Amino acid sequence: MRRLLLAAAAATLLTSGAQAQVPPNIAAAVADPSRPAEDTARDVGRKPAEVLAFAGVKPGDKVADYAAGSGYFTRIFSGAVGPRGHVYAVVPTPLFQYPNIVKGIAGLQAWAVPHPNVSVTFASALEAVRYPEKLDLFWISQNYHDLKDPFMGPVDMAAFNKAVYAALNPGGIYLVLDHVAAPGSPANVTDTLHRIEPSVVRREVEAAGFKLVGQSPLLANPADPHTAGPFNPAIQGHTDQFILRFRKPG
Repeated sequence: MRRLLLAAAAATLLTSGAQAQVPPNIAAAVADPSRPAEDTARDVGRKPAEVLAFAGVKPGDKVADYAAGSGYFTRIFSGAVGPRGHVYAVVPTPLFQYPNIVKGIAGLQAWAVPHPNVSVTFASALEAVRYPEKLDLFWISQNYHDLKDPFMGPVDMAAFNKAVYAALNPGGIYLVLDHVAAPGSPANVTDTLHRIEPSVVRREVEAAGFKLVGQSPLLANPADPHTAGPFNPAIQGHTDQFILRFRKPG
């Protein structure tokens, strides 16, 4: 009986925060009228307020937005952490082969000029995990799977996750959000369908010393057959996505 109670408690912990109340700092950041229209148009599908609330973003936090793209989350982080915080919008240089990324980064750089709590930086996939100060949150959204693909190196994932561990303060959060791959998918599903199994991410991240402290169904879609990539019109914007929240002990 005691084991059943403990298991139930653990399950509650792992899904807790999925419908967490949105703190004022995050609500204000999402509602900021200066956010581009192309960003706010994506809010319904991405649920940024609820997802950042689950991540636990606080005023004053130091955040890395890894593979920041056009800065969708960077802009929200900037408002959520406030002037005492800082956001490192990092773009791994292998992504520069994509014109839409180059265009998006140019826009983000221009936006960052009047926002001194944002730094836009570029480096190799692994070097991009090094920062001038310790972080409270390392965030990677829809890009963990890319690290395994040929165009990114592929990246040594053990070294990558250890670098994230070193970059965080004790108690810091490592949040991974990505498209779900079907159980038992081949390793190259990261390249063919741009998906990854949550169990693979958990195994690799925990091997670096992190503890899983939460997982959220906020972006889950049980109707996703997991047979098409996220750019396929049949599923684009509606993929089944997982959110895993890890903590560095301390």
